[in-house]
Formats: sequence, structure tokens, C-alpha cells
Amino acid sequence: MSGPGLRQRKRERTRETISDAAIGLFLVHGFDSVTVAQIAAAAEVSKPTLFRYFPTKEDLLIHRFADHQGEAARVVQARRNGEAPLDALHRHYRERLAQHDPITGLCDDAEVLAFHGLVFTTPTVAARLAEFSAADVDALAAALRDGVGTTADDLRPRLVAAQVITAQHVLARENWAKLAGGRTADEVHPQAAADADMAFTALRQGVGSLGF
Repeated sequence: MSGPGLRQRKRERTRETISDAAIGLFLVHGFDSVTVAQIAAAAEVSKPTLFRYFPTKEDLLIHRFADHQGEAARVVQARRNGEAPLDALHRHYRERLAQHDPITGLCDDAEVLAFHGLVFTTPTVAARLAEFSAADVDALAAALRDGVGTTADDLRPRLVAAQVITAQHVLARENWAKLAGGRTADEVHPQAAADADMAFTALRQGVGSLGF
């Protein structure tokens, strides 16, 4: 019996097959050297089918971040009773660091390192990631606005959200750069945690706390 659940699972398997084939080719040959036709052939699908799942070539990489889209907003919405939004986000980020979650950049698995290298150093992919992040800013701003009951024309939630999402990306890239330089995640973790503490302190207190 082929109900909606089965169709959805088939779609997800196809999506993962295409993404896996693309990333495998990118890691071996580089993003710019691989064509969409090559990816479609490796995944055994047609080009029109590929584009139905991934509108752009860059989306084949950015897809791996999909599970984390809106995560900051969800953290704020699910925070502990009486916990400030920035405190919840800080705590969650520290927990992710301790788990060496790839989203923090603090994962020294060879394939994850190479994947982040593609994302961070390929201009068109970095630009697509910025678009992807804009949706995170929107979601977090809405969660912050709901949390304090401000009006839609209050700019403060969006300013805070933009700074939080940007800070997390900067932290992730710095962590990845240290690992790409040959250090292990365990070696980098203390500095990564200290950097996160510094970043969230600056978010709470303003950039003046950094001496500027």
C-alpha cells in the first residue's frame, strides 16, 4: 500500500541519494569542477529530477544544514522557565560544542572537515549559505519578539537575531580553521568554549565589552 508516508520516504531517499552523490564528487574533484550532469548520472536520476529536489547546485551542499534551520528559534521557544533567550542560546551552543557537533565547526572527522572546507571557501556556496542564514534570522527574531511581546515594528529582536546568527557562524568558521590547521577537536575545545563565552558576553553587554 503506497500512502503519503511511503511516498515521502521515497522522496527523502532520493534526495539523500542525490546529495550524497554530489558531495562525494565535490570532495574528490572540487565544487566548480563537477557538473550537474555528472551528479545526475552518479545518482542515476535525470537532470530535471535533480532540479526538482535541488533548485541550485549550491543547494546540494547547503541541504546538509537543513536539520539545523530554525534551531536558534526553537531553542528560545523551548528555553527553561525564567531563562533569558541569550542564556538559553549560550547554553545550547556550549552543549553542541561538548558534543563536537559539526554545526559548531568543532568536528575533526575527515569528511566533515573537507565538507566545511567546500562550504566556507567556495564563494557561491558561502553566498547561498548567507541566504539560508537569513531565514534563521527571521525565525529567531520572531521567537524573540514573541518571547517579550514586542510589536512587529520593534527593530531590537531583529538586531539581536542577526548578531546571534552571525556570531555562531564566525565561531564555527574559526573552529573549523583551527582543525583544518591540524589540531584535534579535543585540543581546540577549551579555546572554542572560551570563544563562545566571549561572544555571548559581548552579545549581552554590547561590543563595548570587547574594548572597541
